[in-house]
Amino acid sequence: MSFKDLVLKAFKLGASDLHLESGTVMVARIRGELAPIGDMLTGPQLMETARELLDDDDWADFKARGSVDLSVVVAGTRCRINFYRTIRGLALAARLLTPSVGNLRACNLHPDLRRLIAAPTGLVLVSGPTGSGKSTTLAALLEEANAARALNIITLESPLEYVFSNRRSFIRQREIPTHSPSFEQAIIDALRENPDVLVISEMRTPEVMRLTLDAAETGHLVLATMHSASCGEALSRLCMSFPSDIQGSIRAQLADCLVGVVCQRLQYLPRWQLRVPQCEILIPNSGARGTIRAGQFGQLTNVIQSGGEEGMWTFERYQRWIDQQKEWVRPAAPPPVAADGGIVRGAARVEMPAGRVRRASMPGKGVSASNTGADTVGPVELEIDEPLDLEEIAALAQKIERGTP
Repeated sequence: MSFKDLVLKAFKLGASDLHLESGTVMVARIRGELAPIGDMLTGPQLMETARELLDDDDWADFKARGSVDLSVVVAGTRCRINFYRTIRGLALAARLLTPSVGNLRACNLHPDLRRLIAAPTGLVLVSGPTGSGKSTTLAALLEEANAARALNIITLESPLEYVFSNRRSFIRQREIPTHSPSFEQAIIDALRENPDVLVISEMRTPEVMRLTLDAAETGHLVLATMHSASCGEALSRLCMSFPSDIQGSIRAQLADCLVGVVCQRLQYLPRWQLRVPQCEILIPNSGARGTIRAGQFGQLTNVIQSGGEEGMWTFERYQRWIDQQKEWVRPAAPPPVAADGGIVRGAARVEMPAGRVRRASMPGKGVSASNTGADTVGPVELEIDEPLDLEEIAALAQKIERGTP
């Protein structure tokens, strides 16, 4: 079974993650539980998959660090993949992402979350355990802003997961370290690029957290994610990442610029055979800001319980909303895979006008483009091995538009 076939099988089973390792059976996470879905893999088989997915630069990084992250489209499904070494040899973990970016409704989230992206400036945190759908919620918030307002949105991701299409907003997506050497440098650069909204896929270091708070204070709406089990724990972790002598000023800065915190976990609904997010939502009022300044993060649970009229949600209250829901949106199936469809590295992306698109190439250049749908119209993935001048780009665009090879 090829890796493309394996991804298709995992998606049909409703898997969120795929785990492969030399000398062990193939495993997928289905409805939150690990289950075997195939026979044992040999080292050469997994090495062949690695060489298929990794380009020369990725392979060099893998040999140097023992792991590498990448984002690719496999059989019409965008996957976030991590290759790493174990005691048995080579292994990979793949997160299977939904084929398209959905809004809050499509992601089965409460419409109250829309107020988080209505603020002109400040910090919005999306938190939760690993694998709880933080990236999907972040993408849903961006899609709401994209549809409602004309904004300059810059995303900083490692690796790039969802690919957005411009609607009312203009979205510039940057991958670390492909387009910038580090999150720190990318944030500094982004502040010179006139953003209305800045998205930071994960705050991992105190310096990134400091720059994020500074950006939220200087007239930008900043959306970021971090790992935590509750809203209070997310804010506590953020502040505790700094030296103790400056934590007081960090708490004051956070209290002033915070727009809201969402902490979520996934819950399986047997009746609907679907996993949906269950959220805790903190909207800072005067009481919450005072609690944050005092560093009493454990008291934020009481603040959330008493703040229902101000748009706050406890996990228990959100559960009652879930129980009352009669309709849920199911994830979309991946688009049909063309005869030559397989693995596409999202190096570049262009939006093409209506028409049937198969493949186009530039003679003498390492350039190809494909649309995974047989008759669908939409984004076209380009692979560019050599730089093109403007005349060559224009000629390639005309070929793609005509659908000629």
